[in-house]
Amino acid sequence: MATTLAPVDSREVVRCDRCLLVQFRTSNNLCRRCHLSLDEEEPVAPLVPTPQLVPPAHRGHLNLAASIRAMRLRNGLSQRQLAGRMSVPRTYVSKIENEKATPTLSSLERLARALEVTVPELLSGGERNRQEEISELIKDPFIAEMLPFVSQLNGMQMSSILTQIRDLTLRPRRSA
Repeated sequence: MATTLAPVDSREVVRCDRCLLVQFRTSNNLCRRCHLSLDEEEPVAPLVPTPQLVPPAHRGHLNLAASIRAMRLRNGLSQRQLAGRMSVPRTYVSKIENEKATPTLSSLERLARALEVTVPELLSGGERNRQEEISELIKDPFIAEMLPFVSQLNGMQMSSILTQIRDLTLRPRRSA
């Protein structure tokens, strides 16, 4: 949109309301600086088509970034720790979580391995609910046997036991 200032000779002097450039009206009605239409009624399509941005909540792809971040936080890992497990730079993990990069298939496999899930679980967002996980854990005979004693542990003891169990599951000891 433009504001008409004063006619000079037979040419109209206008000011672009967007960039405030004072100029003669051009034959194509576009501002010389911002290249937008000087007429309000007829918007001119940009020379280069702009990609349509879809809001994050309505994207057609899986919400992989949120899923990865949630799983990382659930495992108590920082981006640096996750990147170390994957053997990639921390910035790569950040870019994936902020939807600035899309992981390759090999990166998805490394992500799943680092987060201790399968690729399908990673893609589904680890949608197993907490109740299913608890019921599955209670079915384990060792856990069922330990359950009555858990309430008697203090925070330090609980943390120590969980660390030892995690180490056993990640690096099983070999019998002689």
